[in-house]
Amino acid sequence: MIPFYQPVANELELFEHCWRQRLPLMLKGPTGCGKSRFVEHMAAKLDMPLTTVACHDDTSAADLLGRWLVRGGNTVWQDGPVTRAVRQGGILYLDEIAEARPDVVVALHPLTDHRRQIHLEAHGEEIQAADDFMMVVSFNPGYQRGWKELKPSTRQRFVALSFDYPEQELEAGIVVGETACSPDVAKRLVKLAGKLRGLDELGLAEKASTRLLVDAARLIQSGLPPRAACVAAICEPLSDETDVLEALREVCALAF
Repeated sequence: MIPFYQPVANELELFEHCWRQRLPLMLKGPTGCGKSRFVEHMAAKLDMPLTTVACHDDTSAADLLGRWLVRGGNTVWQDGPVTRAVRQGGILYLDEIAEARPDVVVALHPLTDHRRQIHLEAHGEEIQAADDFMMVVSFNPGYQRGWKELKPSTRQRFVALSFDYPEQELEAGIVVGETACSPDVAKRLVKLAGKLRGLDELGLAEKASTRLLVDAARLIQSGLPPRAACVAAICEPLSDETDVLEALREVCALAF
């Protein structure tokens, strides 16, 4: 089976060089293009444990680093996922880091420079990262606005790798590999995605991702008519505006 993201040689090489030097790595690219799958692939390839944290607006430093809890009448410290990863080593992957609050991102800065450590103020402890610890983050530059834009002081702490959607032939192979759909269906879905991605005049916040194509192919495989599958899995997630949805449906009708 072809993985959701099929890394190319230069991406594999860059990741491995960052791994050898324990350099923090930033993956930039649109949603659903395979950034998370790439990290999973590399963790498996390097045979290293992977800790994944999905960042969001409510993510606090305590959520990531740890907090005091009351258990059985006793107050005990519980490490957060970042602290556990720092202690045990392996790859720490912070998905959509720009979604986290700025104070949370700043708290992680000491992990991304020569110090390679975190300070647990609530626990009165400084933890040096394990020798094989590596931090990887991802974010989507396309929809970052205002305070969610990563600050230069954060961006410049990472080696960066840009992602985009695969070439048509490879993307069709990914859809087939993920869903076992026919090559013809996969090619039609990829061709449809290409047309939708070129509709800049519709003002879509995001373009049709490989993930959406996989979802549509799965619905088709389950017996849903192709056009209905494309509307439900591709058109509806892209917009809520009636006029835009109508235009997207018309494009789908040309493909299926």
